[in-house]
Amino acid sequence: RELLPPWLVIVAGLTGIVLLCVSTKDVPVAPLRTKYGIVLDAGPSRTILFIYQWTTPKANKTGVIRGCSSCPVQGPGVSSYSDSPQKAGKSLEPCLNWAQNEIPAEQHSQTPLYLGATASMRQLNLTHPILSDGLLAALTGTLKSSPFSFQGAQILSSPDEEAFNWVAVNYILENFFKYDWRGQLVPSGKGMAGVLTMGGTSAQVTSELEEEKQAPKEGVRLQLYGQTHRVHSHRCPCHGTEQLRSRLLSLLIQ
Repeated sequence: RELLPPWLVIVAGLTGIVLLCVSTKDVPVAPLRTKYGIVLDAGPSRTILFIYQWTTPKANKTGVIRGCSSCPVQGPGVSSYSDSPQKAGKSLEPCLNWAQNEIPAEQHSQTPLYLGATASMRQLNLTHPILSDGLLAALTGTLKSSPFSFQGAQILSSPDEEAFNWVAVNYILENFFKYDWRGQLVPSGKGMAGVLTMGGTSAQVTSELEEEKQAPKEGVRLQLYGQTHRVHSHRCPCHGTEQLRSRLLSLLIQ
């Protein structure tokens, strides 16, 4: 083997000494600013306000968030206020005031605020659309009067609601991405879980369809973390919790 020239060894040694002797100064890195978002889940029996927060930048155009706190709205679901819509809006005020204390004041105007209504409001919209429109208008008025950045109040379709449930479950299971040894977000490589949700009157099974030709027209297409997912829900009528409770009660009576 050929030895390194003596002059090269000397130069390398001197370079190392110089690097050790030169004073270094840490470059300060600005801390990532925590951002917040608010979602009001207006379900059949009650409404819950959820606060989410995030600090990391988006991963392939999709946010990386975590839930930090929640506030159950006192009273029944918003559809129960069909005869007095202003009371529905009024019922949200205590939780909105609570959220103002949870989120720094300087962030209020930049915090998006959403409301999504589900099954009972869908039913009300089918049977009494004027009443459901009045309720949404009252809710919108209350939410717009808050200091947060109101982004809309709407009745979610059943496929959209089930698609959101599917996203939530797979997000919690870390099926979309994982952190590698460098702390970077990378695809998890795991398959997606199917989701069974049980409502009062029916149950829904939601899963991802792998083949394009399998995706029915009513399916929902989602673009998440750089990947496209086609999600479809199958509804099972008369398999909800109320029906199961009635069947159980019937058996006990017999």
